[in-house]
Amino acid sequence: MDKLIGEGVTSVSNKTNNDNMTHCDQVATPAHLFFMLQLVYSLVFLVGLVLNSFTMKVYFCSAQQQVSRIMMVYLKNLAVSDFLLCLYLPFRIISYTNSSITFHVIYCTFGASTFYLNMYVSILFMGYIAANSLLTPASLLSRYLKIIHPLGNHILQTVQAARIISTVTWVFLLAIVITYVTLSLLTQETLTIVPDTCDAFLSAQVNVFFKIIHTCSAAVFLFVFVSMVFFYYSASRSVLLAQQRQPASSSCKKLMKSRKKMLVLVSVFCICFVPYHLVRLPYTFLRRWCSLSLMLYYLKETTILLSALNICLDPLIYFIFCEAFRAQLSRPHSKKARRRSEGQPKASNSEASLSTSTRQTDGL
Repeated sequence: MDKLIGEGVTSVSNKTNNDNMTHCDQVATPAHLFFMLQLVYSLVFLVGLVLNSFTMKVYFCSAQQQVSRIMMVYLKNLAVSDFLLCLYLPFRIISYTNSSITFHVIYCTFGASTFYLNMYVSILFMGYIAANSLLTPASLLSRYLKIIHPLGNHILQTVQAARIISTVTWVFLLAIVITYVTLSLLTQETLTIVPDTCDAFLSAQVNVFFKIIHTCSAAVFLFVFVSMVFFYYSASRSVLLAQQRQPASSSCKKLMKSRKKMLVLVSVFCICFVPYHLVRLPYTFLRRWCSLSLMLYYLKETTILLSALNICLDPLIYFIFCEAFRAQLSRPHSKKARRRSEGQPKASNSEASLSTSTRQTDGL
């Protein structure tokens, strides 16, 4: 296959740019690369669909999940984002081999936007989860908030605040996506052949807006990443201070558990999103350089795959941060144990009645 279907290596924005095309636009990509990407994405899709379908069932269909908690609000929103990303992956799998112009218009306009929307929704909600997990009663931040706000909980520690933050996050990111999609559709030129890149659908104005979005997104990612590192450092420091004072106290054990949770959250965040953002800005601004275009393309495709792996790793976060999720997983085992325990008394009752009748018979 001699075409790069998807976002591609270089920019061929419109007819006015065709005269500026260089030899690097003709770089071919081996067909086995697309097959390998399709195979890996298919595996990620199947595993992610099973895990996230179970997660959605636990969070939204179980009666015990009707109880509202701050952490549950953020976990539910993260689960919704992951499930939507699962629904997007088949389009990305098909995009590597499909030769329909209509399909690529839909994929490049709506599909890619959906992918980036869910990526940054996941990034923000993982940041919210990290911040909320740090507000444990024994943490330093919680003590500070208790000093400046001694009566009751701080406003950030309410379910209503969590719902407002979640709604604002979705509305804000959806507004950006809708603006981008609208501008793309209004300024899109009609093509007669399938382009090598999604950039061929972008006008000059949309291309500038595209770069602005990615620059701001990188700033948001950097802020969340630095915050999560700070949260983990604060959790570790709280554990260290607690161990120095009362190593065997219940407060110290809770802090150690909180630090372990934070470590898992930061690890998943780093695996899925840090590599992509290390490559995204260089790809956006340097992809026209022929000496770097192919290497940046390979790096971008690899890091996008890692970011999609988020849907398979997030269930670890649900399992660690949500007791009800763990209870749902252990429910089948508890049912079997309950059946066994219910069966034992019946057997003992029958044995007791048999022994009673035997004694009565002996008495006769």
